[in-house]
Formats: sequence, structure tokens, C-alpha cells
Amino acid sequence: MKRYALALDLQDDEQLIAEYERLHRNVAPEIQQSIKDSGITRMDIYRFADRMFMMIEADDDFSFVEKAAADAKNPLVQAWEELTWKYQKAIPGSKPEEKWVVMNKIFELSSTERNDG
Repeated sequence: MKRYALALDLQDDEQLIAEYERLHRNVAPEIQQSIKDSGITRMDIYRFADRMFMMIEADDDFSFVEKAAADAKNPLVQAWEELTWKYQKAIPGSKPEEKWVVMNKIFELSSTERNDG
């Protein structure tokens, strides 16, 4: 299993943020299926103010490149991406047209490790 953390910013507008959250309470089954079909087994999205954080768990053969290619061919996913871009904005440091940005892991605390010293 692979795990990824991603970040994205929203437009700094309380009404738009509320609408964005409403959209995510009822994501179309076809959009959810496209996510699952890519090999993603779990996806959690969190928000603080206008900053979004997404945690993804995926099969070992998951690929962002392959997911992007499949998404580009799926008109429902393209419509969803176009709709949600109204609420989103590029995070500082992202590339042009890049939405969710993969974050680098800098620390991990494992409950299985033990320090007997």
C-alpha cells in the first residue's frame, strides 16, 4: 500500500468554501468510482480555513500519471474538475494548472518502534 498527502488552497471566501463543502457531501457515484478504479482505496480530505489537506491510500501499482490519463478521458471527471476549480486556487509553489500538490513526508512516528533506552 502507498500513502500520499496532498495540499490545495480554496478561494478565501466563506460562501464559496461552504458551497465546496456541500459539493463534497454528495460526490457523484461515477466520480467516486473513477477514484476507486485508479487504485485509491481510501481518501480523506480535511480543511483549515482555506487550506485543504488530502490523505490517500492506494494500491502498490497506483500511478498519478495513469490516473491523470484516465481522468482526461472521462467527461464526468472533467466536468467535476471544471466545477470545483471555481472554488480552488493554486497553492503557492505549484506548477501552472496544478491543483492538488503532493507533499513530502518529513517525519513519521511509528507505534511499533520501541525505545528501551
